[in-house]
Amino acid sequence: MSASPELDRRLARIQLLLLDVDGVLTDGGVTWNNQGIESKTFHIRDGLGIKLWRRAGGRVGIVTGRSSHVVQLRAAELGIDLVRQGVEDKLATTEAILSDCGVSWQETAFIGDDLPDLPVIARCGAGIAVADAAAEVRAAAGFVTTLPGGRGAVREAIERLLWARGGWEAITARYAGRTG
Repeated sequence: MSASPELDRRLARIQLLLLDVDGVLTDGGVTWNNQGIESKTFHIRDGLGIKLWRRAGGRVGIVTGRSSHVVQLRAAELGIDLVRQGVEDKLATTEAILSDCGVSWQETAFIGDDLPDLPVIARCGAGIAVADAAAEVRAAAGFVTTLPGGRGAVREAIERLLWARGGWEAITARYAGRTG
């Protein structure tokens, strides 16, 4: 995977990956049934990417403006313990998470898609926008995925992070039955 050497250096330092949900882990659609129960669709490859990132020693968290029981269930399924829902000020919430985790802004990546994500994307070590993010978010991001939110963008970003660390080839070799 090719990228600028400066981007590679920034991505290789990342220890904590924070994610928005609607428009990043999902396509941004929200479905309600007649009983008022919300449902969301998550891409399965994003889920495996999150598990691979965690196995490689990275931490993952969710910082989202909406609150949803479905998000809590998906986070639990993926082993994500840093979940902040109903967040109005993502910058302040992220600052608190970094303090709690003992991680710097330069060691943090944030994947977002819309204006509430902009302050965090502009501040962290690796601001990442999904392909269909708002123009302002794409402009502020150091890396823009080729895939849209809810369609594998998180997995794409995680692969890029692991490439920068030098860990992606070991992961693919493991799945291909090659070791060493």
